[in-house]
Amino acid sequence: MHNPHDPRVLPMRAGVSPSCVVAPSDGRGLLLDFLQQRLPAVSRQDWLRRMAAGELVDERGQPARADTALVAGLRYYYYRELAHEAALPFHEAILYQDEHLLVADKPHFLPVVPTGPYLQETLLVRLKRRLGLSELSPIHRIDAGTAGLVLLSVQRATRGAYQALFRERAVRKVYQAVAPWRADLPMPRVQQTRLAECGQFFRMHEVPGIPNAVTAIDVIEYSGAWARYRLEPITGKRHQLRVQMAALGLPLLGDTLYPQVNDAPAGDYSNPLQLLACELSFTDPLSGSQRHFQSHRQLRPLSDWQ
Repeated sequence: MHNPHDPRVLPMRAGVSPSCVVAPSDGRGLLLDFLQQRLPAVSRQDWLRRMAAGELVDERGQPARADTALVAGLRYYYYRELAHEAALPFHEAILYQDEHLLVADKPHFLPVVPTGPYLQETLLVRLKRRLGLSELSPIHRIDAGTAGLVLLSVQRATRGAYQALFRERAVRKVYQAVAPWRADLPMPRVQQTRLAECGQFFRMHEVPGIPNAVTAIDVIEYSGAWARYRLEPITGKRHQLRVQMAALGLPLLGDTLYPQVNDAPAGDYSNPLQLLACELSFTDPLSGSQRHFQSHRQLRPLSDWQ
């Protein structure tokens, strides 16, 4: 039996922990051919370079070579790399840190984890690089466009206890958002709908069926055509708040996905999504103490939109 998933066979490098790829169950062929097929964005020459540098190893810590034969189900570790990555001119803040937890206050536009064209310019890698915490991992995630609180686990040994809080819906999450004001829409309200993938740009949409997305919605203030809303998601479906608000005729200001895809040009940070993860509350599963964290960030005032 192979060792369990353990990326420590390669050390963290510049805040980047190794990525993993698993050999197919048939175990036939050469590793180099499999990698080219499985990860076509990396050239054959680049894999050979990484092998020569000892940057591709199996889960036992054995370096791979060009003639390495596949072993069914064996994990191989490597570093994700980007040839070019644009710097993001926004900075996260650390609101709390102990031996188990870290609470970050994320700016708009910063992804939580490496994705697409972002590696170093992500919350996770920035914090790993800054603090030297190789086991740091997000317990939950918010969209790159959303600002506010992100809870991260500092060590693997206690991570499961905090992940269970989100799985069991034992974390109270509060967001604020700016969207159109509708005097005809009764508030407060509890929105219960069914969300499903729509197969386009990772977007979601509402569909008939048993609700799987529940959000409590209320108005904090309104002025002219705009209002600031308090959103408390009971469930945690992808893009839940953005989809449900758009379906109510209340699309969030700055939303480039809902109700229509309208991506901003690269490098344009002039119109951030007006959605803020502003509060997290829960009972700590290890200490039993009550935890409450509040973002120091604020959405733009309604007067800016008049």
